[in-house]
Amino acid sequence: MSNEDVMRYARYDTVEGLLQRGRGLGAIRAVKDPTAAAPYVYDSMRRDWRWDTFDDRSRYLARLIRDLKLSPAPAVELLAGSEQDCERATGVLELLALAGSDEAREGLRSHVVVGAHWVFVLESVSALWPVEWWEDLGEVARARIGEESQRPWFPQPWTRFGIEVRRPDGAPRRPDLSARGDEDLLALLADPRTDNGLKCHALGELARRPPVEGLISLVPSLGTPDGRLALPLLWRAVAGLGALAVPAARRWEVDDRAWLARLGADVLADHLGPEIIPRLVAELDDQWRTRTWCGPFLAATRLARFGAAAAEAAPVLRRFWLRTPHSYERADYLRALAAIAPAGLDRAHSESLWDCEDSARLRAIAHAPDHPENLERIAVLRDDPMEDPQVRAAAEERLTPPG
Repeated sequence: MSNEDVMRYARYDTVEGLLQRGRGLGAIRAVKDPTAAAPYVYDSMRRDWRWDTFDDRSRYLARLIRDLKLSPAPAVELLAGSEQDCERATGVLELLALAGSDEAREGLRSHVVVGAHWVFVLESVSALWPVEWWEDLGEVARARIGEESQRPWFPQPWTRFGIEVRRPDGAPRRPDLSARGDEDLLALLADPRTDNGLKCHALGELARRPPVEGLISLVPSLGTPDGRLALPLLWRAVAGLGALAVPAARRWEVDDRAWLARLGADVLADHLGPEIIPRLVAELDDQWRTRTWCGPFLAATRLARFGAAAAEAAPVLRRFWLRTPHSYERADYLRALAAIAPAGLDRAHSESLWDCEDSARLRAIAHAPDHPENLERIAVLRDDPMEDPQVRAAAEERLTPPG
């Protein structure tokens, strides 16, 4: 997506718009007025308001349904919709079941018995629920699996039920390159007869090693045959070169091939000094002007290393944090602001204790002020059976007295 209007998001400062974006402030306001917020909560479940598949909403919506004392029935009904509808509903219902909702638990179990998307639902709940909650569905699974045109891929729960899963027998095995020397790997990359799959494998191996300077001269030749893209894993391998790649990156940046020019610009942005700040700020400004929601976190992260010297970026970073529908990047904007212009972030950190993203809640647990309401919220996160284990552990650590 390239423009916010495509999804017709509500204003970022309304309850509806906040809930669509997964903002913590939306959850805080919703709890204060459940009746007014309920339609927006259900709408955020029925429609996929995520800007990108990396965005997380399941835990956020499940918590809202529980905290607002709403019925999970609309989520159960959504299981019978499209595959995407079923996936969203399953993510919410399986968490509600962990929090004690019998209706959510039975809704999912019933779908395994008679629903169209039963394979996905059974695989999902078996990965999250205690085994005793789904093990008795083995007879149903053995009876229904014959209706499917293909056997499932994942071992769990099928092998437990004695159901054979598909094997990638026809997939070629990648050779083990770990014992090959650096020069051998470079020779593979330089040989025009080496297929791109093996070149990608070699790049992945080089990315795990100390910098191999010989890779630098080969970079311009490591694009796809049509010249439009870099080979997968090239970015990672070049990142491992660090500042060694800077002189070559100055040449790459002015190359006619867009992928090589972008790679050169990225290397320079990662390693040049304060002289790169105006360019990064201009990049952020342009992304804000075009409402480019995916990607600004890169410029934000690069600016953060300059601290207060990059203070001119603070206003646009605040706008991105407040308004982006791409919740996955929100914690990166807050992290950059904390490095560049930390004054006045107490409220943002406090709000983020309610955010939809694990990364935002983790940051908030570490940095929210020691106000009683914040500590109470952190205790809720620590004890919530729906919460991510890493977040629960961080909350436990924050609340544990020193020594």
